Amino acid sequence: MTMDSGADMLDRSTMAARCAEWRAAGRKVVFTNGVFDLLHRGHVTYLAAAAALGDVLVVGVNDDDSVRRLGKGPDRPIVPEQDRAFVVAGLRSVGGVVLFGEDTPLDLILALQPDVLVKGGDYDADCIDPTDARYIVGSAEVRASGGRVATIDLVPGRSTTAMANRLKG
Repeated sequence: MTMDSGADMLDRSTMAARCAEWRAAGRKVVFTNGVFDLLHRGHVTYLAAAAALGDVLVVGVNDDDSVRRLGKGPDRPIVPEQDRAFVVAGLRSVGGVVLFGEDTPLDLILALQPDVLVKGGDYDADCIDPTDARYIVGSAEVRASGGRVATIDLVPGRSTTAMANRLKG
């Protein structure tokens, strides 16, 4: 699905082909992923910073079932997957969006083969222990293919969980 003004929301195989086209044209593909429930300033700031690390930013958005398995809480996600993906795709910094349903984005990362893998500052780009909560899934694979891994500082005081808790009262 393509919006009038925004990024394409594509399935995995179509996005993988698009990423290959971008790389063939000499463009650096950046990838990040997340839930992006109740999009807020922290998300927008993070995605803009991620986009600045390359030429095109592709965002993997967790589908509803995978969000429930992440243990975000019984009422999450608040916003359905298609709506979350649509809003993320509408951001100026985002070049493409793809939904994924696995517990981790590893299969998606392997399919897209990004040049840069990005996560928030609560992760550690140098962590090599996959059992450590700060480990970035896909980091070893991206590095092995010649890519790089980066983290971006979080915006203090901005969190979807905190927003959801305030809404509950």
